[in-house]
Amino acid sequence: MSRHWRTPLSLLLSVFVLPLCASAANSFENTAIVRTVELGGALVHVTTTYAVKALEDGSSVYTIALGEQEHAHTSWLEAKLKGQSDVLPLGDFGYHPESGVYLYTIELPKALNTDGTANLVIETVQTHATFAWPQEASQKDPQSLKYQSELLVLSPYHTAVQRTKIRSPNPKVHSFTEPEDVEFTTDAVVTKSGATITYGPYYNVPPSASQAFVDTKQKHISVHYDYDHPVLEVKKLERAVEISHWGANLNVDQNIFFHNAGPKLKGYFSRLEFQSQGYFGRAAPHMLTGINLMLPAGIHSAYFYDLVGNVSTSHLRPVPSTPKGLNTNTYSVLELRPRYPVMGGWNYSFTLGWDSPLEDYAGYDKASGKYVVGVPLMTVVPTAVVDEAEISIILPEGAIDIDYFAPYPALSERVSTHITYLDTAGRPKISLKYKELTDRHTGIIYVTYKVPFRAHLQKPFAVATAFLGVFALALTWRRVDVRIRRK
Repeated sequence: MSRHWRTPLSLLLSVFVLPLCASAANSFENTAIVRTVELGGALVHVTTTYAVKALEDGSSVYTIALGEQEHAHTSWLEAKLKGQSDVLPLGDFGYHPESGVYLYTIELPKALNTDGTANLVIETVQTHATFAWPQEASQKDPQSLKYQSELLVLSPYHTAVQRTKIRSPNPKVHSFTEPEDVEFTTDAVVTKSGATITYGPYYNVPPSASQAFVDTKQKHISVHYDYDHPVLEVKKLERAVEISHWGANLNVDQNIFFHNAGPKLKGYFSRLEFQSQGYFGRAAPHMLTGINLMLPAGIHSAYFYDLVGNVSTSHLRPVPSTPKGLNTNTYSVLELRPRYPVMGGWNYSFTLGWDSPLEDYAGYDKASGKYVVGVPLMTVVPTAVVDEAEISIILPEGAIDIDYFAPYPALSERVSTHITYLDTAGRPKISLKYKELTDRHTGIIYVTYKVPFRAHLQKPFAVATAFLGVFALALTWRRVDVRIRRK
């Protein structure tokens, strides 16, 4: 999974994890924990606020714990101080088999003395945490999803009070778990108000980042709710970005494989029913009929085609390029409409691409003599998770002294050679692979490289050589008599 944290060497696990677990409970106390879960389709956004109090002087490293189920669905994790925008450094210490949890450390910007307090906000994005229930639905049926989680927020510290709020996008909640035999409350275990379900408050929860606590005290909960939008997944994304100095152009070409993870279609698809739903404006919520994508400003020559051919039901609303350094948040909008409505369980694959002026992304550093190009990691598909992504950046032929800086660590990366038309030796190609990308993975991949003067002349020289070769061959052919004559 692609997460927003640092990963230390595995040697640190054996050196620091055991002392960390032993001393964590003596450093801080949680005066309050509030977790807010925003339910959705393929993505679930979770915000957990820890109000912490230091129990000893010089406390600067706070530890959080994730259970196995929560960790398996978490693809993004970020920590901040409440009310501040700076991201705090995170350390991933991996799975701790004795406690049965995953441990992460947060470095506070300033050490706390005894009774010093701070409010930490942990934001996570969970993927594949919901599933269709029931698993099949007819074309007329509504769509319902189920979300499962753990009741108590795990922590290696004593917690004075904690509560969990689960917000459904629709006030129509079919059911939710009412756990029994919860030891830490004298009030109602769970309450519901509108679309919000509140578990807690729970008081005087002991350190819970242990296998014994999980086995004896932890409870499992689920929420069954209506969801009025398609549950969209991108099973695979193949994104190729080609940089051309001769054309002063940056071309983006993407192969996107959509999957509708909603309830599978029960029975058969009725075109008549689809047309009547469109006429009355009551399209089935688990039916994908179109999607809007926010593309960069200044793009042109956009194309959208599938296996059959060009799809003419798309419409691009471009905006002009913005000067560098101005954060105007302007985007070109591409309205895509698939060739057919994509029902639950169906797939749809297509190719999307466009051209952009290279000057919008590239610059030249005179001090180092290098070109600097910033390439967006991916095109965000709203509310969708990208299960697998392969990002390729193709540099000009002859580029040397190549460096690249990705915003998130890739699962694998390599530099190879890509050969296309009019190439002689081929072009350097940077390939990065990711998994479980979300709408929070919106960083920029920066690539620096040099292009010698002879490399700029390599392509026109190759073209001139090819033309001269053709002329020489034609001239030779004209002067050689190949006719068969009788002696």
